[in-house]
Amino acid sequence: MESGGGVKRRHLSQINVTPFVDVMLVLLIIFMVTAPMMQEGIDVNLPSARAKAISTVDEPVVITIDRFKRLYIDSRELSVHELKASLDSMRRSRPNMSVLLKADETVPYGHVMEAMSEIRLSGIEKLGMVTEPAN
Repeated sequence: MESGGGVKRRHLSQINVTPFVDVMLVLLIIFMVTAPMMQEGIDVNLPSARAKAISTVDEPVVITIDRFKRLYIDSRELSVHELKASLDSMRRSRPNMSVLLKADETVPYGHVMEAMSEIRLSGIEKLGMVTEPAN
């Protein structure tokens, strides 16, 4: 191609990647913001097995599931269906209470998750699992 001054112009054969990079950065930001919101499941604060005991002013409620799948709050036996109502009544007097869940290792995973679900449905924010220290 010649223009009026006799200078030849060459077509640019390189791809301009700037718009592509801009779009990719925007998508990266969108995924970084939305990824934590897409996580499903129950939040459980598991203490490290080598950590020292945590001192708290408010004593946590201990829920125990024995090897026969019986459920106890402190030392009182109740069913899984009664758990939410019992925790709801306890939360009225202690709104920021924490719960520690102890389950025998032979209890099926589904039974433990059912109890954890009832605990979370009652509005308990602080839920921990009690384990034996690692050797």
